[in-house]
Amino acid sequence: MHQLSLLDSVVTPDVAQLRTAELRQLLEHHNRCYYELDAPEISDAEYDALFRELQKIEAERPDLLTPDSPTLRVGGKPLGRFAQVRHRLPMLSLENALQEDEIRAFEQRIRSLLALPDTTTLQYQCEPKMDGLAVELVYQDGLLVQASTRGDGEVGEEVTANIRTIRNVPLRLSGEQLPALLEVRGEVYLPLTAFQKLNVEREENGEAPFANPRNAAAGSIRQLDPAVVAKRPLAMVCYGVGVVETEARTQTELMSQLAAWGLPVSDQARQVNGIEAAVACFQDLQQRRDSLLYEIDGMVIKVDDLRLQQELGEKSRSPRWAIACKFPPRQATTRINEIILSVGRTGVITPVANLEPVELSGVTVSRATLHNWDEIRRKDIRVGDRVIVERAGDVIPAVVKVLLDQRSGAEWELPEPEVCPACGSKAAREAGEVAVRCQGGLACPPQLAESIIHFASRDAMDIDGLGSKYIEQLISLGLVKDSADLYRLTRDDLMQFERMGDKLAENLLAAIAASKQQELSRFIFALGIRHVGERTARTLAERFGSIDNLQAATLEELTSIRDVGPTVAISIRSFFDAPANQAVLQRLKAAGVAPTVEEKRVGGRLTGLTFVFTGTLATLGRDEAKKLVESEGANVTGSVSKKTDYVVAGSEAGSKLEKARNLGVTVLSEDALLAMLANDGTLVT
Repeated sequence: MHQLSLLDSVVTPDVAQLRTAELRQLLEHHNRCYYELDAPEISDAEYDALFRELQKIEAERPDLLTPDSPTLRVGGKPLGRFAQVRHRLPMLSLENALQEDEIRAFEQRIRSLLALPDTTTLQYQCEPKMDGLAVELVYQDGLLVQASTRGDGEVGEEVTANIRTIRNVPLRLSGEQLPALLEVRGEVYLPLTAFQKLNVEREENGEAPFANPRNAAAGSIRQLDPAVVAKRPLAMVCYGVGVVETEARTQTELMSQLAAWGLPVSDQARQVNGIEAAVACFQDLQQRRDSLLYEIDGMVIKVDDLRLQQELGEKSRSPRWAIACKFPPRQATTRINEIILSVGRTGVITPVANLEPVELSGVTVSRATLHNWDEIRRKDIRVGDRVIVERAGDVIPAVVKVLLDQRSGAEWELPEPEVCPACGSKAAREAGEVAVRCQGGLACPPQLAESIIHFASRDAMDIDGLGSKYIEQLISLGLVKDSADLYRLTRDDLMQFERMGDKLAENLLAAIAASKQQELSRFIFALGIRHVGERTARTLAERFGSIDNLQAATLEELTSIRDVGPTVAISIRSFFDAPANQAVLQRLKAAGVAPTVEEKRVGGRLTGLTFVFTGTLATLGRDEAKKLVESEGANVTGSVSKKTDYVVAGSEAGSKLEKARNLGVTVLSEDALLAMLANDGTLVT
C-alpha cells in the first residue's frame, strides 16, 4: 500500500514534497481512525514506520515542516510562560437557570425583546454543557494557526502547542469552501475513563490526584511542556464561533458545517420546537447524565436562528439568546464516622471515609475516597468531621470540604501508617511520591488477591466462574500464592470450598484449562504490569508477537512504540527484570500457558465492515460475538459514528442504539447477524 519511501540517496525536491504531503494525509487519517473512531486500519508498526519516515524527511528538509504536520502532535519545546492573546470578539459567559421556571422565563424575555406573539413557536438548539476548559481556535485558509484559553473573556493565554497535541482537533480543516478566517470556540475535556485512569496512575506514581475532570483538563492545557500534554488523552468539542463568514442560517446548520470541516461537535445536540420541548430535553439529559462518557454540569439552550441571535445581541458579559441550565449540585453534607485503610493491587494504601449514609444524585452514599495523607492534611480532615462530599467524574465520591465551624472538639486526626493494615509489613512512601505503599508485595493478602482477581478477570484471562470469593478462599486455604498456582489446582482442591459440587468444580477446571490458550494481549494485560492497560497490551502483543520477545525487549525498543513513553517502558522493564516475576512466568509456561496472537481473517465475509455491539444478546456473549465478526475480517469499535456499518442491538440497548438511528446506521438483531454470517456476509432483508 505504501511502496514509495525515502532512500538514503538524494531525493528530488518534488518527490520529497509529494511524499511529505502524502504521509501527512495518511497519518491524519489513521490518527482519526485510531483515536476518534476506535477503528484502526493499520498496525502500530505500520503507523510508526510512516511517522518515522515523515520525521526523517522533515529533519533533512526543514523547509517542508509545516504547522499542520502530525509530528508536532507529540509536543514541542517547553515554554517559559504563556503569551497573552486578545480575542477579536469577546468570549462571553452565560446566564444561569437553576429552576425550570427560569428556563421558561428565558423565553418570555426573548418574546418581549423580539415583540413576538404567543402563537409564534421559537426553535432552539439544546446541547450538553461540557465541564472543561473553554478555548478558541483560529484557522486561516484552513490551517490551525493559534489557540488560546478564554481567560477573562477579552484576553486569554496562547496554548497553540498544547492544543495541537489533542488528537480530535484537526491541524488543517477538510472539506470544501473553507473560510479564509475561522474562529471556533469549544471546550477541552478529559473523558471519564481517561480521568479515572490518569488519577490511578498519578496515585501509583506518588502524585496528587486531580479533584475532577475539569481540573485535569485545565491543568493539562496550562502545562508549559507540550510533551506532558501529549501524554494525556484530552478531547475537544466545538460549540460556537467568533469571526467567520458562513451561509448557515441556524445554530444547528452552523454545527453541521463545522463537522463537515472536520471539527468535533457534540453528538448529543438536539434541535427542538418551543421552550417546553427544551425543558423536556433538559430533563432527559439530566436523567442520562451518568451514562455519558464525559462530565457535564448542565445543558445550554440557544435560539437556533442566527438572524434572531444577532437581533437579540448581548449584554455586557452574556448573550441574550442563550442560557445555561445547571443541574442540581452533586454534593451532600454528612459525617465521617471512621477512616478505614484499603490496600490495592499495587500496594497503595488508600484512606477511605466511612460516612453516615446520605443520598447523592439518586444514590445512597456511605463511602468516600480521601486519596492520600497529603490530601487529608491539606483539607484538615478528621474522624468525626461534618463534610461536603461530591460525585464529580468518579464512581466513588470524594470529600471536598470540611465544615470547620461545626467541629465539637471531639474529632481526631488519623496518622500516616507505618505498617500495612493487612499484613503488618512496612509501609512507606517512595521518593517524590504522595502514595504510601505496603512493601510486602505478594506476601500481602490484598495485593495477592487483587493481583489474581485481575489475572482471572473477564478482560484478562477470562476464567469464567472464578470470582473474588473463590480466589479469597484459595488464598486463605494456602492453595494459591501466585497466578501460576491456578493451573495446578485439582478437583480435590476445589472440593474444599463451601457449596462446591462436582459439576461446578469440573466447570472451573475446564475454564482454567481453556485460558491456557488465551490471546497474548489479554495475557499481557493479566500480568498486571503497572501502567499497561488493555490498549497498550494490544499494541505490545502486535509488536512483539510472543511473551518471550516482549520479555527481551530493550528500553529503546519499547519507547519507539506509539503510546509507550519512558514511564511505561521503565515499568515494563522493571516488571520483567524482577526475579519473582520471572519465576512466575516460568511456572506459567511450565503449566502449559501458551498465549496466542489472533490474526484477523484476510478476505473474510465481513472484511472492511465496522460493527458496534450494544445491549445483552440472547445466545452469544458480547466477547463471543465480537470474536465471531473479527474472525471474519470486521472491525469492532466501542462507539457509533458515521463510519459504523452495523449496530448489533440486544435487550436493554442504550444510547448507542439511539445514536445509530439518528445517524441512519443499520441496526441488526442477533438473529439478523447470524443470518448474515450464514449468507456469506450478505444482509438478509
